This record gives sequence, C-alpha cells and structure tokens, in this order.
Amino acid sequence: MANKRSLKKQIRYICGDLAGECIFAREIIPGIDHDKANGIIIDIAALQSEALAKTTFAFDKSVRDFESRHAYRTARHSYFKNAYKTLLNEFNAGIDAILKEMNGLLDKEQREANKQNVAK
Repeated sequence: MANKRSLKKQIRYICGDLAGECIFAREIIPGIDHDKANGIIIDIAALQSEALAKTTFAFDKSVRDFESRHAYRTARHSYFKNAYKTLLNEFNAGIDAILKEMNGLLDKEQREANKQNVAK
C-alpha cells in the first residue's frame, strides 16, 4: 500500500460498493429478507469502522534503541509491513464472511441463474 490515506480510501470504496450491492439486491431481487439485508449492511458499516480505526498505529521504538539507523529503518519497515498485512488479512476475512451472508440471501434458483450467467 502506498500510504495510509489510499488504504483508507480503498476500505471506504470496498465497503460502500458492498453496501450498495446489498441495497440493490434487496430492492430488485424478489424474495430477499429485508431484515437480514439490513443486518448485513450494518455488519459492513461495523467492518468499515473497525478497519479504519486499525489503520492508525505507530512503531514504539526510537533510533536510540538500535545500534544503527539502518537497523532502525529495517525494523520499522518490517513492523509496518507486518501490521498492514495483518490488517488486510483481517479485513479480507471480514469481507469473505459478509459475502457468504449476502449469497445466503439468495434462493437456490437465483444462485444457479447467476452461475449460468457468469459461465457465458
């Protein structure tokens, strides 16, 4: 990720698109439970809030704690790389869970029709 700003934008875009798809499906596709769809939208908002809150973290050591500036930069880079990787893995796991819930809203015939349309 280039920087924290672009990461936050990406999180907002992904969550916004998911919520939009859920609203669209709720209004267009017959037979979808509105209460479950609303619950999924709330889950998306919670995931977005949690992910955005987790994007702010700091490396708690200073240059004086290391034998050289190079060692400090290496440790700092490794820390941030692991932190962002963990954040993205947790976010992607949350997205996967939400997508499974969204797919659970559709009835079996609609899921099969969607698979056939994708296969074309």
